[in-house]
Amino acid sequence: MVRPGGLCRLLPPLLLLLLVQGSLLLLVTARHGRAAACPLRRKQNELNSFLWTIKRDPPSYFFGTIHVPYTRVWDFIPENSKKAFQQSHIVYFELDLTDPYTISALTSCQLLPQGKNLQDVLPRDIYRRLKRHLEYVKLMMPSWMTPDQRGKGLYADYLFNAIAGNWEQKRPVWVMLMVNSLTEVDIKSRGVPVLDLFLAQEAERLRKQTGAVEKVEEQCHPLNGLNFSQVRRSGVQGARLAAELDITAAAWAGAWANLGIG
Repeated sequence: MVRPGGLCRLLPPLLLLLLVQGSLLLLVTARHGRAAACPLRRKQNELNSFLWTIKRDPPSYFFGTIHVPYTRVWDFIPENSKKAFQQSHIVYFELDLTDPYTISALTSCQLLPQGKNLQDVLPRDIYRRLKRHLEYVKLMMPSWMTPDQRGKGLYADYLFNAIAGNWEQKRPVWVMLMVNSLTEVDIKSRGVPVLDLFLAQEAERLRKQTGAVEKVEEQCHPLNGLNFSQVRRSGVQGARLAAELDITAAAWAGAWANLGIG
């Protein structure tokens, strides 16, 4: 029997994953939510959560996470969820973010086919506006960095290159996601692991058995196969990118057509 641990309907789940005995599985959503959408209770242990319990012996759990720096949400995660994590011997994640191969494969899947360049698939005026916007971000990034980040040796040029260094080789959908992450708020939180990665690192530190329920290809190929309208419906904020760069949906649709997936 599955019951919610006071499930707050802040975010729609995107994935439904599987548990094994005595384990905690992370159910991941990719959308950012507003804290105001889920009113806080009087005490932390009374807060709603994305924790579900499967009644068995030993019990198993589903837990919903969000792709944001863990420091933004950790104090608001109720004790029942933290206790379930601590007591679990096996933890399954969406992907194994501690495996270098996972990171390498995620990077590779974002790239255009060999020999292709973003300039080849985007209309010229859009490409120029995108380039100007990234030049603006690079210029502003030093002022967005925090003293703590600089104290840890994280500098603006390095960070910009890490995020956008090969943007001209990326597929349009990944460029949209990249631009969405190049905001002052997001830059200030760079260097802090997202909740999923933080829990994976904790699981490794506590010597828990870990695993992944998906392969990189199972995530990348469907996303790479989306056309423009599907990207927007799937929660990728194409509208936000269009607003920032004054790019019309019709022009982006043309870019998808140039890629042969429109």
